[in-house]
Amino acid sequence: MVIGEINCKQQSVKTKPTESDEINVNSLILKCKTDKNSLEILYNMFKKGVFAIALSIVSDYQLAEDCVAETFIRLTQVKRFSEKKGDGKGFIYTIARNVSMEHYRKYKKSAVNMVIQSYGQADDKVDDCIFINQLLKHLNDKQKQVVIMHCYNELTFKEIAKIIKSPETTVKSRYKKAIEILKKKAGVKK
Repeated sequence: MVIGEINCKQQSVKTKPTESDEINVNSLILKCKTDKNSLEILYNMFKKGVFAIALSIVSDYQLAEDCVAETFIRLTQVKRFSEKKGDGKGFIYTIARNVSMEHYRKYKKSAVNMVIQSYGQADDKVDDCIFINQLLKHLNDKQKQVVIMHCYNELTFKEIAKIIKSPETTVKSRYKKAIEILKKKAGVKK
């Protein structure tokens, strides 16, 4: 495996969401309270990203699955969300992060190691997942979250900053430091 994969190149190429996609997500969020089809569409769009965030926080496969379910349950209970002003993708990931942090605090005694079956690719690339998980163990929790949100969920640093309620410069420095650590641990020369 090449360290370039750690620099977010292992994921399949996705097109950046357009403004109309974001409006569509926003309207789906508003409808999902009463429309099961809207909730199903949102679930299929965001389940892997929500799972990745949850797993990066709770470090337990089953607990991360519980966080995914709880995230979408809470999405149906949303009271304050503006379709015109809202950032639907960021809103969903913020709920996922908050749910995961709650579960982590509640069950942190049992959250010991990250499970190998992470980020939805265990069936295809078990060796790579094991390697990446071993590397991620060298990062602190905040660095790990930023790397996963940026690389796996393809969020911008600005979106991550909004989700974790930190300045964008802090997010960028955590990411830069995390990548340096990952390269060093993977044995990549500068």
